[in-house]
Amino acid sequence: MLYYLFEYFDKTLDIPGTGVFQYITFRSALALMLSLLLSTIYGKRIINFLRNQQVGETVRELGLQGQNEKAGTPTMGGLIIIFATLVPVLLFARLHNIYIVLLIVTTLWMGTIGFIDDYIKIFKKDKEGLKGIFKVIGQVGLGVIVGTVLYFNPAVTVRTDTGRTDVFKASQNTTIVLPAPVEEKSTATTIPFVKNNEFDYAELLAWTGDGYEKWAWLIFIPVVIFIITAVSNGANLTDGIDGLAAGTSAVSVLALGIFTFVSGNIIFSNYLNIMYIPNSGEMTVFISAFVGALIGFLWYNSYPASVFMGDTGSLTIGGIIAVLAIAVRKELLIPLLCGIFLVENFSVVLQVSYFKFTKKRYGEGRRIFLMSPLHHHYQKKGYHESKIVTRFWIVAIMLAILSIVTLKLR
Repeated sequence: MLYYLFEYFDKTLDIPGTGVFQYITFRSALALMLSLLLSTIYGKRIINFLRNQQVGETVRELGLQGQNEKAGTPTMGGLIIIFATLVPVLLFARLHNIYIVLLIVTTLWMGTIGFIDDYIKIFKKDKEGLKGIFKVIGQVGLGVIVGTVLYFNPAVTVRTDTGRTDVFKASQNTTIVLPAPVEEKSTATTIPFVKNNEFDYAELLAWTGDGYEKWAWLIFIPVVIFIITAVSNGANLTDGIDGLAAGTSAVSVLALGIFTFVSGNIIFSNYLNIMYIPNSGEMTVFISAFVGALIGFLWYNSYPASVFMGDTGSLTIGGIIAVLAIAVRKELLIPLLCGIFLVENFSVVLQVSYFKFTKKRYGEGRRIFLMSPLHHHYQKKGYHESKIVTRFWIVAIMLAILSIVTLKLR
């Protein structure tokens, strides 16, 4: 909203200094600072409200050290993250940008699913929460919306080179000559660590003959659904000990912010020889607000936690990360960038599958891990959760750095 106000001041009233709001970097910095302030200052008030409403965590007995101490800790803390993200976005982002609209819809959509799940657990006294089938329906519904918009909306394009060139004035004495872009619809994405690293989902239908490109949505939309479902569930499983999900997510989102900024800037994308995605740079404002909200939430979620994010937060985080990666055409990088989510997911799948297999074959179920998801395995081994969280953060930082390196390492 403030973006449009200052745009009016700049172009109509010609007030000096108001043009600074045209810069994504400036608005991103403001969004980051405001989200930090909102999550830390108003976060305490939200926690007190949740405590007064007796929105406390019901902890199942899992035999983990210090587990009983967490019973009654306020949950639904994801409301802090959502609030501290959306307010700066509404103030500083260009709200007519299709990517911003998609991210706002994702935040509210996944936040609502998570809120319903937490509400059932707390107020209906049902530890299972929202039935799994309804969660999946919600995730698939969001995937259909995101996939359809990204495929059919004319504002979602990528650049192709035409052989012509454009001249940009970088400074008084410096000009930059770049290929003249033509914006076109495409289902192309990026393959990490590959030199000619663009892959078009439509190519999977090349065997059907001429005109196969118009059926690319049959591949693209299911891929989007799968990614959103997998990443949101991965974030949900990772949210098991204080500060783990929020910290690792902040690292991943920060890396995505770098991808978003360079992909939405024609000069940087040309220098790095990566796909230029017009208008995608605006997502940097959303990412800055989101990172600030996650860091501010850690103020209260670090050990010992004063609040838990609940499914309200974890499902929202996973959904946002998935949509960001898809929008910036880096979804094939998710297994590396969100390696913590992937490992947590696989630890559960392996544990359950191996238990069922051995029970059928040997008459008794056996386990690979002492407990799944993986962070509980280390708790069972006697590691303090602060040590587990810190080490997972370090791994997440290493994975994020390696992901960023793929911009040049091919």
